[in-house]
Amino acid sequence: MTHNRRQTEQPHPAALPPFQALLDGTNWASLATACGTGESLPAALALLTSSDPVIRQSVLQDALGPVTHQNSIYEATVPVALYVAAILNHPAVTAGDDSRDAKTSPNRPTLVRLLEWLGDTAYDADDECVAIGERLYGEGFLDEYEEMRAFRDARPAIFSAIRALLGHANADVRHTALVAAIPLIEHPLLTQHQAALASYARRLLATSTDRRHRDRVLDALKAWRHDTSGLEDASDIAAREHYALLRAARASWEGGYSEDPPF
Repeated sequence: MTHNRRQTEQPHPAALPPFQALLDGTNWASLATACGTGESLPAALALLTSSDPVIRQSVLQDALGPVTHQNSIYEATVPVALYVAAILNHPAVTAGDDSRDAKTSPNRPTLVRLLEWLGDTAYDADDECVAIGERLYGEGFLDEYEEMRAFRDARPAIFSAIRALLGHANADVRHTALVAAIPLIEHPLLTQHQAALASYARRLLATSTDRRHRDRVLDALKAWRHDTSGLEDASDIAAREHYALLRAARASWEGGYSEDPPF
């Protein structure tokens, strides 16, 4: 994993600022990304609220890719994450995407794609990633990796936007919101929400067949010391056995050292 270690000056308030204030008030050109600076980010981010779903879909990589390349956190990652969280309730985003291509799977709604990105980024900065970093680089890992620390500090603000979607009428939205919220509530100010998320997790397991979603919530429930034996179905057991085989194979390849496979 590579990352930039320059000083990040962007403030990370607990309250989520308006999206336009974030867009206009951030000195994007001064912030590092995976491919230089964030000078081009404002134009791409602004198009995420376009009324045209095709434009929204086409700009996702330009807006989000440069700040999470190779699972790393960059200087521009936090203001982008705050902006994305701030537009989750924007009318153009909440309206959903109706475009379809008969030759391919339907485009996933912008709202779901944004939630997925926030969740993936939160997992890239979760407690497990910090623990791995400290094993590899020492206990001062977060002191050196200021960008990751800044994202972790911003978790309450990001969660404040995601929390509102946990009861969304659309199952894909609420399930993706739940998966995104799980790593965020590791923040000390958010652990109080664990019981509520556990309740949402049980509802997901009762209805969802999405393998990634089921893995995430089962892992969370186990980490929160909940008994999941009555919540797992045959596919969960098969997946758990498959992951165990992958870990064993990796351990044999790497001489006995193994981290959990990325899911």
